[in-house]
Amino acid sequence: MTKVNAKPFLKWAGGKSQLLEQFWSLYPDMLLENKVQRYVEPFVGAGAVLFELVGKFDFREIIINDINKDLILTYEVVKNHVDSLIEILSGMETDYLHKDAEARQKVYYEVRSNFNQEKKSINYKEFENKWINHAANFIFLNKTCFNGLYRLNRKEEFNVPVGKYVNPTICQRENLLNVSQALQNVKLLSTDFANLTEYIDNTTFVYIDPPYRPLNITSAFTNYSKDDFNDDDQRRLADWFRVLTEKGALVMLSNSNPKNTNPDDDFFDKLYEGFDIKEVSAVRAINSKANKRGAISELVIRNYPLK
Repeated sequence: MTKVNAKPFLKWAGGKSQLLEQFWSLYPDMLLENKVQRYVEPFVGAGAVLFELVGKFDFREIIINDINKDLILTYEVVKNHVDSLIEILSGMETDYLHKDAEARQKVYYEVRSNFNQEKKSINYKEFENKWINHAANFIFLNKTCFNGLYRLNRKEEFNVPVGKYVNPTICQRENLLNVSQALQNVKLLSTDFANLTEYIDNTTFVYIDPPYRPLNITSAFTNYSKDDFNDDDQRRLADWFRVLTEKGALVMLSNSNPKNTNPDDDFFDKLYEGFDIKEVSAVRAINSKANKRGAISELVIRNYPLK
């Protein structure tokens, strides 16, 4: 595969861009030696790890997945219709940046309303021309909403308020072209993570970055669908982690460290007993209280031998 310098084109809660340097000492030797044939990412989000690895290694096969159908639809459009997408986004950016704050707010909520209406009628399984506009609206909202969040209410409507950005970059033309090139040989799926089992074997490296277990109620932005990713889902994911281990796959998983707020919370210690658990440092800003923002510890759990 041709290596390209692609970067995430979306903001994403819990994105991994700031952790990429720390991850290099945690990747398996087989990956670093370019001996991994297949890369699978079940919760791709903005794809920071994906684009980093695709730019460095020659995988025979790459499979990415996310339960967020709007996200995967947007990846599909970037992959296959990037020129049309750029044309729409460029027009949206020019129009938006020439408006004052009050007019921008009006545009934002109009786009949000249109996006939610599109969600009700769009065919997510088979391409139709409205995909391109839907993806453009998705990216526009991502670049102009509060903190780049993707949050749904119980009606599965996107309900994040407008952000207060002076000069947001809505159309990253060069990077979108690079992302499109990077995705050309990537299989895109939107399904439950457990359905990826058939794609994984002992030649596979799997990076798992699920919705994090909330440290507190104000950080619980885990809504990819109308149902939260709760502790039962975390347990089901840990069971799947063991299934992949039995298949001989190399697996690395990220999650929150509950001991940031409760030193006695051993949820993940028990859930992943017998596996290697490391701490990395991240700066997270999603919290309603300013004094709760800053550097925290996060967990990286691996099923392969320690270095």
